[in-house]
Amino acid sequence: MRVVIQRVSRARVRVGGETVGSIGRGLVVLVGFAPDDSDAQMTWMADKLWGLRVFADDEGRMNRSARDVGGALLIVSQFTLYGDASRGRRPSFTGAARPEAARALYDRFVELCRAGGEVAEGEFGAMMDVELTNDGPVTLLVDR
Repeated sequence: MRVVIQRVSRARVRVGGETVGSIGRGLVVLVGFAPDDSDAQMTWMADKLWGLRVFADDEGRMNRSARDVGGALLIVSQFTLYGDASRGRRPSFTGAARPEAARALYDRFVELCRAGGEVAEGEFGAMMDVELTNDGPVTLLVDR
């Protein structure tokens, strides 16, 4: 499981020109899955994302979580996080879960994240336009 998060003041995902998911303050979560990803990994990641202290407190220190600031998660499937460009000029995606398996993992991950708070999402497998306004910028790779 590979996750990249971006702290945002607002974000939305459009498919075919129509908004399918949007949030105000929170985290955009790009997530890719490998064939051997487990429920335990996804549970850990959902908890980690909701508890990750990347929002400023009253003194300007990153000391508050998305949950603490009333934020939300916008989850976007991103198999290209498993792109391997170490050889040649075209990335290989052989490390990513096949679409059928990835869809089940994605759905379960969204379910686990919804248990922590407000969640919006993109559309699995679709060509998506992700529009966001950075709050920072703060971008992190979170893995396990």
